[in-house]
Amino acid sequence: MLSTRPGGIQAEELDNWKNEAKAFDESKSGVQGLVDAGVSKIPSLFNHHRQSKKPHDFPISTDSNIEIPLIDFDGIDKCESLRTKVIDQVRNACEKWGFFQLINHGIPASVLEEMINGIRRFNEQDLEVKKQYYTREYNMKNVIYNSNYNLLEAPAACWRDTLTFITGVHRPLQPEELPATCREIMVKYTNEIMKLGKTIYKLLSEALGLNPDYLNDIGCADYIFAPCHYYPPCPEPLLTMGLLKHADSGFITILLQNQIGGLQVLHQNQWIDVKPVIGALIVNVGDILQLISNDKFISAYHRVVANTEGPRVSVACIFRSHRHPENSSRLYGPIKELLSEENPPIYREIFVKEIIKHKDPEKTEGASSQSSRAASQSSTQLSSALQKFKL
Repeated sequence: MLSTRPGGIQAEELDNWKNEAKAFDESKSGVQGLVDAGVSKIPSLFNHHRQSKKPHDFPISTDSNIEIPLIDFDGIDKCESLRTKVIDQVRNACEKWGFFQLINHGIPASVLEEMINGIRRFNEQDLEVKKQYYTREYNMKNVIYNSNYNLLEAPAACWRDTLTFITGVHRPLQPEELPATCREIMVKYTNEIMKLGKTIYKLLSEALGLNPDYLNDIGCADYIFAPCHYYPPCPEPLLTMGLLKHADSGFITILLQNQIGGLQVLHQNQWIDVKPVIGALIVNVGDILQLISNDKFISAYHRVVANTEGPRVSVACIFRSHRHPENSSRLYGPIKELLSEENPPIYREIFVKEIIKHKDPEKTEGASSQSSRAASQSSTQLSSALQKFKL
């Protein structure tokens, strides 16, 4: 009898899968290369239904009235009562959803549109130019292009390619490192996002009952790890995924997306479609913010389904440090000002590098044993990463 690995794949099939993954990776052409070649069926490498556990583990909501909160920042610096109202809305969204859409955030619509266009131009340019950026050495470069960061470990690949950039207070973007197709807009957009991040952290601090500068002062806004995803139209979207179920590892993520839907948030045991809103940005809580808030705010699972339409383009600015020594120079634990006899610490102190190491990997999706978070949803949800740091 042939041996099997988790997920029920036999050893012979696993060898075939490894060979297919290796060939796909060495082509450096990504999913867009398959689309350019005119594929009418997805390669078996992308077929998630080979697993014993299909990726659709919770039902998709059919109630069009259930949507993630929409928050308007217009006038928050001019009217104290309006600011108080927005802080209440942010608190409610972070406690109950871990997600909200943000409008009137101050970033011009032209900048948002050009950032989307820049990522699209990069992915649709000549392959030989893109190949210059293709690598899996995340600890070596500040600009990385590849398809599926964990391609060689995951049980199945996802239908997307990704251009990632890494920046921060001690690692400003260097124009010569950036692709010519999106160089100028990457610098401009990142500067805008860094400023917006500081504003959001002030509101989050106040929502937690802290000094407005608290989260900024402890370094939450200092670094960004930014995967820019490109999801080509898929000929068989029901057999694969764009991005598997996961929780973000950072403090917060600010997400820009175009008008092609697909993002879903897990809320009360069902997947909720996030309907694109023109000019809006999506903000979500990450694992580290859930940890330092001592479960006051929740880091929700989310995913992206594949689509026959496209391309879907998104830019996820995840606020956290990525490399040494920045991610091992500061410990983060439950904020002491939030603790009491009635609210004791739930977690130990950690370095950012620890939560990156143990973050929810895509390869857990479809495995025979699901995390306790996936098996049992509650008002306070724990990613498998956070489970490891509980006291």
